[in-house]
Amino acid sequence: MAELRPEYLNPDVAETPAWLHRVAIAHADLEPLALRARRVLFVGMGSSRYAALNAAAYLRSLGRDAYAEHASSGTPQPPEPGLLVVAISAGGGSRETIAAARRHRGTSTVVGITNRPRSALASEVDTCLELHAGEEVSGVACRTYTNTLALLLMMSGIEAERVAAAADASAGLINSTPEWLGAAADLLERGPVHVLAPAERIGSAEQSALMLREVPRIRADACETGDWSHVDVYLSKAPGLGLLMLRGSAWEGEVMEWAGKRGCHVVTVGGPLAGAALDVPVAGGDGPAVRSLVEGRVAELLAAELHARHGDRLSM
Repeated sequence: MAELRPEYLNPDVAETPAWLHRVAIAHADLEPLALRARRVLFVGMGSSRYAALNAAAYLRSLGRDAYAEHASSGTPQPPEPGLLVVAISAGGGSRETIAAARRHRGTSTVVGITNRPRSALASEVDTCLELHAGEEVSGVACRTYTNTLALLLMMSGIEAERVAAAADASAGLINSTPEWLGAAADLLERGPVHVLAPAERIGSAEQSALMLREVPRIRADACETGDWSHVDVYLSKAPGLGLLMLRGSAWEGEVMEWAGKRGCHVVTVGGPLAGAALDVPVAGGDGPAVRSLVEGRVAELLAAELHARHGDRLSM
């Protein structure tokens, strides 16, 4: 695990658009491997698996058979011919992911994705693809998460031009921070925070909640927007709960009814919503693929801002 240096998170995030352009250029001619396989299995841990959740959902929306699995699962899917296994480890040294790749190699087709193409993972896969995310000086998986998702989507048929559009949208979002970052931090800084997203972008919510836990050490959890009213609404009785809602679900209205009753601050990402205290616009975010590559900047920048204000002294 890399040493955390949260004071460098802002510079790492600021470089995201350039590195996202780089992965788009480097893999512009990548064949849509996931569309040519009979079944697709993504395996990874942490942020790697979060990115895979979005990619698997995208493939299923195309009618494909795709899953994202913890590399540490005690009941993993078995190797089989015709199965494409995508083993993801940004640093290339995740023991669980290496073990999963080793289990499948020789029967399934195994593709490795890593930011370090000479790492241990590379020796356990049939083909290795580089993330081109650069060094994250902060030790926080921000650019590697985004470039992982970009590469998985390109493997799933998303064109390099759309990834480039997401890079430009990320730059616009970063440049717009004077308009929303301070206000969002004021609303959510005391936590706890629930990050909500539609099922097809639940990986974005998981990654965003991780940023808030890892950097300013806020109690933060992810929940699917529609499911929140069934499983997490109970916690809204506790004072101070804030909601960071990644827009796009058809079931946001019920969440807002509860938030209004319970006095929860709601910050939306990707479009204003009646009753929300603040919206963070996401330019070019009308498609789920582009939106999922951009919306993560909000929690990354919010985490950096809250750490700058409070260090890691916020309540767990």
